[in-house]
Order: sequence, then C-alpha cells, then structure tokens
Amino acid sequence: MQIVLKNVLLINPDQKLNSKSSLLIEDGIIKKIGELKDKEIENCEVIDCEGKIAAPGLFDMHVHLREPGREDEETIETGSNAAAAGGFTGIACMPNTSPDIDSAETVRFIIEKSRNHLVDVYPVGAATLGRKGEALAPINELVESGIVAVSDDGVAIKNASILRSVLEYCRMFDLPVIEHCEDPSLANGAMNEGLNSTLLGLRGIPSIAEDLIVMRDIMMAEFTGSRVHIAHISSAKSVQLVREAKKKGIKVTAEVAPHHFTFTDDQIKSYDTNYKMNPPLRTKADLDEILKGLKDGSIDCIASDHAPHSIEEKEMEFIYAPNGILGLETQLGIALSELVHKKVLSLEELIEKLSINPRKILNLPVPKFEVGEVANLTIIDPDFVWTVDHSQFKSKSKNSPYDKRLLTGKSVAVINGNKIFRNGKFSNI
Repeated sequence: MQIVLKNVLLINPDQKLNSKSSLLIEDGIIKKIGELKDKEIENCEVIDCEGKIAAPGLFDMHVHLREPGREDEETIETGSNAAAAGGFTGIACMPNTSPDIDSAETVRFIIEKSRNHLVDVYPVGAATLGRKGEALAPINELVESGIVAVSDDGVAIKNASILRSVLEYCRMFDLPVIEHCEDPSLANGAMNEGLNSTLLGLRGIPSIAEDLIVMRDIMMAEFTGSRVHIAHISSAKSVQLVREAKKKGIKVTAEVAPHHFTFTDDQIKSYDTNYKMNPPLRTKADLDEILKGLKDGSIDCIASDHAPHSIEEKEMEFIYAPNGILGLETQLGIALSELVHKKVLSLEELIEKLSINPRKILNLPVPKFEVGEVANLTIIDPDFVWTVDHSQFKSKSKNSPYDKRLLTGKSVAVINGNKIFRNGKFSNI
C-alpha cells in the first residue's frame, strides 16, 4: 500500500532539516521526498498536511505500563495505544512491575507482548534485584535480552557502594543509569515542603531531598566515568547542579515531566489527588529554573512519567493516595502550549527534547527523512485547539489533572513502518 503526505513541513534537527515537501511511503518505507507527479500518486492514499509538521516519531523514555502485575491499571497494549494517541512511536517502560523487570524472562515477556504494535516498547531493567538496592540485578543477561537502561525506579539506588558497582558495570555496556533522585529519610511527605504545606497541614518533602541525591549521583558519575540520567527533575538547585556538571564534561543527562513546568504546589490547595506526584509539584522559582534549563540544554528531554492508577486509589485522602498521573496523551499538547506557544522553545528545540535526545540517551537510532529509511514519524498540528477529555483516553486509567484543560497543538497521526494511527484507529499501510 502507498500513502502520500502532501505539503508537509519536515522538521528533523538531527538532519538540520526544516523544509516543506511531500513524502511517498510504500509498504512502510520512504520511497520519495519532494515534488510528486500526478502519475506517482494516482493509486495512493493522499493526506493533505498543509499547516502540519512531520517530525521523527516522538519517544517517551519514562513510562509505567504496569504489566505484569497491575493489569487493572494499564497493560502493555493499552499503554501503547495511549502512546500512539499522544503522538509517540516509541516508549521505554520502567521496571516497577510485579515481578520487577530484573530477569531476562520478564524482559522477553514485555518485548514479545509488544512485538506487533505500532509503538516500539523498550524495557528498562532493574539496577538491583527486586529494586531493593542490596544486590545487583543480572545486568548482562538483561542487556542481552533487550533492555536500554537500568533503574531502581521509584527509589534512588540505596547506597553509594551499590551505586558505584551499578555504574561501573553499566559502563561496560555504555548503559545509562536512570535515577529517581530522592533521599528517603527526607522524603516521607505528601507534597513540597514550604508555605503551602504548612497552610494545608500536610507533611512536606523538601527540595534538598532531591538535591542531595542529584549531587551524589553526579559525583559518582564523575568518579566512575559512567552515565547517569536524572529522572523527572523538579528543583531549581538540581537543575543548577546538572548545568554545572555538564560544563565539567561529566556524563549526566536529565529529563523533566510536563507537570513540573506547568504546575506549582499552589494546585494542592484543592486537595485534588491528581496533583499528587513524586517528586512533588514545587514552587514558581523551581518552575522558572526548569524553563531556563530546558532553554539552555541543561535538561535534555521531556518525559511523561506516565503513571496510571485506579479511580479507587486516587479517591483516597490526599496523604494516602498514590503518587503519579497519566501523561502520554497530553504531553505533546502541554509542551506545545506551555513551551512553544509561550516562546520558551522553538519547534526544533521541542522535537529534540521529545524525539531525538531520548533516543540518543538510550543508544537508539534516530528516525530520518531519507529515501530507503523506515517511515517513523509523527504528524503534528501545532495550532489545533482541543479540550482534554479523560473519558476518551486510550489509557486504562483516568488520573489526569489536565481533564477539561484547553490546549493548543496535537498529534494528528503517527506512522511506524507499515502501521498508521489516525482518526483514533490503527491500520496498515
């Protein structure tokens, strides 16, 4: 089958490409780029992309799929459906499943379950057995099975000695260690520690809980010469620490979740548990430094930290409700609304953060707009105005703080190989 993307703006900063063109795709392969004659398109499905952008397929490197173990909240299939609806052709799934992704069998299970989906799913393996921070997971076996990184996701690697061992072992594979940076002895609260936590009578989590572990991990990355990736950075000091580390040539990268550049802890005044997350929403000063870090490159990429939870769990009292929100289906719209339309980032810079840099961090190939390449792209309408409706989500859960929020910018289609998601449906090309 043949499909033509007509009058589309092709943007791929990795190729230094920003030009309007047409794209002919046949059996999932790019056959021609440029002006197409009537004869070349007469038997093709033609999609008029006037006013729209084609970017290398978006990639989210921090997603919780819950399977195996909590299929009532999300499955590999429903999470992948949500990813496609949000404009993503690839995701990396975190290891806090049940069982944890700490065995070759679990890695193979995930890869096999996702094999025939449009969205490529890449498992992140546990750094330690059971993510307990006591003994190393069989990292060599996990790498051979297909992991792209390791993490004790949800907690920082317990102590410096174990962290050193993980980093030194992963250095042999050029494998990034993804860290949830939080000192557990300081992080037993329900929201950011500050004026609002005092006024609301909720135990707070101080930003120093994050900053201490970020500092530890950066120093250990420098000592070992290994790669550390800071997950969902949230504090101003942590951004500054990463910025200075990069200047020194230390192998550190960082991601931010959309909620940390969109909301502050003022939202907690409603006691709405859809604003409860870990790390917590922080202050305007933290948010401003995150925006600065996105602009100057201190923060390499944007990742959703997509965390499905059941309605029953999220409807508990604030202190008891689990942390986390959905993110896959709103991430692009939030990023376009809050970053591009507010002139924080250009479209090219946003595509770097949402497509190119995540793949580079995980040592994955970046899709290209070249003849002979597999088609792997996201078609974006940057000016499409829409209202979030969580009842229409492809995700199995509904825990989103963005419900009923007006956004500008949306994915209108994704293509990966011979599969396309468009108008809410999957089909073959």
